[in-house]
Order: sequence, then structure tokens, then C-alpha cells
Amino acid sequence: MSQNLNPNPTYDVIILGASGFTGKHVIREALKFLNVPSSPLKNLAIAGRNTCKLSQALQWASHPNPPPQIPILTADTTDPSSLRHLASQTKIILNCVGPFRLYGEPVVEACTDSGCDYLDICGEPEFMERMEVKYHDKAVDKGSLIVSACGFDSVPAELGLMFNSRQWLPPAVPNRVEAYLSLESDKRIVGNFATYESAVLGVANADKLQELRRSRPKRPRPVIPGPPPPKGPLMDHLKEVGVWAVKLPSADAIVVRRTLSCLVENPHGLPGVNESTEQVERREAFWSNIKPAHFGVKIASKSVLGVARFITVGVFIGLFGKTGIGRWLLLKFPSLFSLGWFRKKGPTEDEVASATFKMWFVGHGFSDGSLASQGNRKPDTEIITRVMGPEIGYLTTPIILVQCALILLKERNNLPKAGVFPPGIVFGPTDLQDRLQQNGISFDVISKNTV
Repeated sequence: MSQNLNPNPTYDVIILGASGFTGKHVIREALKFLNVPSSPLKNLAIAGRNTCKLSQALQWASHPNPPPQIPILTADTTDPSSLRHLASQTKIILNCVGPFRLYGEPVVEACTDSGCDYLDICGEPEFMERMEVKYHDKAVDKGSLIVSACGFDSVPAELGLMFNSRQWLPPAVPNRVEAYLSLESDKRIVGNFATYESAVLGVANADKLQELRRSRPKRPRPVIPGPPPPKGPLMDHLKEVGVWAVKLPSADAIVVRRTLSCLVENPHGLPGVNESTEQVERREAFWSNIKPAHFGVKIASKSVLGVARFITVGVFIGLFGKTGIGRWLLLKFPSLFSLGWFRKKGPTEDEVASATFKMWFVGHGFSDGSLASQGNRKPDTEIITRVMGPEIGYLTTPIILVQCALILLKERNNLPKAGVFPPGIVFGPTDLQDRLQQNGISFDVISKNTV
């Protein structure tokens, strides 16, 4: 187990930021597994700044049942001592307080100080990479496992790529995999304001991310068979599933690259704290079937007009996000500048319930790996897989976060002892995919074709 300074923490899990839009959905998802016979979750607490709002969130999450007797704890990201006290009482903190660029670091620091494990739902590359630089060595020293992006960003992308990769049976090898994300609903699609705020701040701080990367030693890159993929047009038509798409500057591709870099450094994956021989064999067998590929993400729509809308919103955020007055306008009038996709009060319950996502993974590669080295030979094989599930921010994200926490509780000896990592390298060899499939997120093979 992690070297928590308190060897017998009071709680298995504390949900921090539990009264926020996403936090209350995380409570609701966690309650499904609290004190269930097959579940390792026996003790749960919720935490935040306002006990009244936390109590209301618990009541909402428990409905129609009466709220269970769960401790409500006070903690504030501006008060490091309150966070250290929180971290000293639990095995895992689930952090739902975003934007993480503004509020995340004190929580990571408290967890590494206390030696407790940390999971969050961050989709902000600069935050994740900065936490790795600043806290990896300290986390290793203290026995704390820090894993960001344990929500829709970026587990469907990580597991989806691995699922597609496993379909390339020897001697076949992939060269590139393009993910096409389609958000669908019978009603309006409305996103989380914190996600929009993070995107705006991401543009504002793009220089800091580049500066951070320049200051670090270059990570090793995987050797990918065949030529690098062509740049391609601005707008792409995926005829097989009838969608138009444009490149999405999300965290997914960056997180996937971090996992593939970890895999170059650790070809058999990361060893667990105290693995059985059987588990070592299982982990090594899993990673031997994962083949690196160039990876990118596009956002898709059934119409050209839908893609034009994506581009318009991207232009607004890209232009206005670079100046103080521009950011003020973007954050003051989110519905206007996002063309109705984001609003401060978030989606209604009906809008959440009616939304779904589909993410197609279109892999191109070679029927035989030896073909890849023959000059500029083009890929001759296409494999399409799909990940599909409910609304991304309030349903899929809590499902993923809670399942990651349950795996940490149940399988801690089989997982890396400590450090700051992306989710794929930690949870890839576990039963996370099976668990997600049991909770409404499906993984399917759509087609295998010769090109």
C-alpha cells in the first residue's frame, strides 16, 4: 500500500469539490458502490469549502433515497493545512476542483506530502506536465500515486487506442490511428463551463506549456513502422460512418503520447508494488500486444455546417483568449462565444440524460510489418473500432473516475508504487475496460478491411 503517514486512514475515498456540477455526479456514482458486498469502497467522505452546499449535493446525489450518513469535511484549495489534514485521513482523493491550472497544485502537493493517492478529471496538458516535473520524484519518495485525466479526458482515448491496437494481430502493424469524436443528443448539447474556462486559459498559457517542454529533457519516442502520416485537409470526411471532422486540440493526443513514451522507457509496463508472478505475466502479455502508432483526435459532425460551427468557436477562443479583455469577454458571455455549447449554469438534467458520445478509432497500417520498411509504401489495411457511452462530462467522467478509484482500492499491490503518470500506463493492464463495459461504456470492432 502507499506509505500514507497515517497507516490506518479513516476513509477509503474523499471526493474533493463534491458540491460542483461534476462533483455531485461523482458522489451519485460513488454511492452505487458504497458498502456493496463485492465493492472495496467501505468508507467515503465528501469535502469542499461550503458544508451547506455539500449537504445539498449529497441530498441531490442520494435522491430518491434519504442521504446516507457520510462525513462532510471542510477544505479549501487556498488553505494548504486543510488539504494536508484531508489527505492524511484517506487512501485516495478524487479531485473535482477545476480549472486545475488555478486550483489543482495545492491538492497534488498535499497528497504527495501525506503519501496518499490522487486521481482527478483534468484535461489541461500544462497542469499535468507541470505536476509531473514538480512532484514525480517527491511522490516516489512518499509512496503517492498521482494520476490525472481519469475522466472523459483521457481514458476513452487511451483505452480506445489500446483496444484498436490489440486488433492488429501479427504480422500486421498499425501506422496511425485517428479518433473521431461525435457528441449526440435528442436535445441541445451543453458543456461544463469549467471545461470551457480551461480551454480559454489553455490558449492564454500556451507559451508556458512550450516553455515547460523546452526546459525538460526530451522524452523517448516510440518507433512507429512506416512513414509519418500526411498532413491532410482542414476538414475531413469519414465516409464509413458518415461524418465530417476537424482536428480537435484536446488533451487526449498529448496524454496518449505520454503513455507511449512511458512504454518506451518501460516496455513491460510499470511493475506493481507487490505483484504475484501470475500478475507480472498478465501485465507483460498485455503490453506485448500494444503497438505504438501516430495518434490524433478530430471532432465530428454529420454535417459540414456542424464542423463550420466547431471551427468558428475555435477561432473565437484562439483569438480572444490571447488578451485579458478578450478572455474577460469569453468568460463573461460563454453562451454567445461558444454558439450555445457552454453556459454558466450548465446543462439541465434532461440535456444530460439525452446526450451520448461515439468515438471511432480509424487505424491504418500494414498487413505485414515487413512492408512498412519498403520505401514510401502506403498502408494497406484499415481497422475501425468504436468506444461509445453516455454524456461525457457528468455521466461518463464520473463512471470512469469511480472505477479507477475502485481498482486502486482493490488492486493496489498490482499497481505502480508511486509517481506521477498518465492513466493509460497505470490502468491499461487492469480490468478497467471490462468495468466500463459493465457500466454503460462499450468497446466494439466495427470493420477490418484491405485498403
